[in-house]
Amino acid sequence: QVHLAESGGGSVQAGGSLKLSCDASGDISRCGMGWYRQAPGKQRELVSGISSSGLSASYSNSVKGRFTMSRNAADNTLYLQMNNLKTEATAVYYCAACRDPAGVRDYLYWGQGTQVTVSE
Repeated sequence: QVHLAESGGGSVQAGGSLKLSCDASGDISRCGMGWYRQAPGKQRELVSGISSSGLSASYSNSVKGRFTMSRNAADNTLYLQMNNLKTEATAVYYCAACRDPAGVRDYLYWGQGTQVTVSE
């Protein structure tokens, strides 16, 4: 079983930066991982994904060039560095681990989320 816990959310002004962390318990060494966000009144959307090795990451067009996803295998932690934040980044951010082989969900395991609020 895998348990995920996000941290690092908060309030920041537009143009500022935040770094989110996701601490994982359980074996995720062979799992791809992702960051998602859900803004008020909107569907959850994929922000970024990273391979099990950490060598390959992908980003949505809305954050490409400003967000960087990384993972530290030594301490089982996933990160999302968010720079030049825009107000539309306001959302609850979730980390996720291990692709669902059955394809029912994107990922098998999800954290509880951390709130990010970006103001003008």
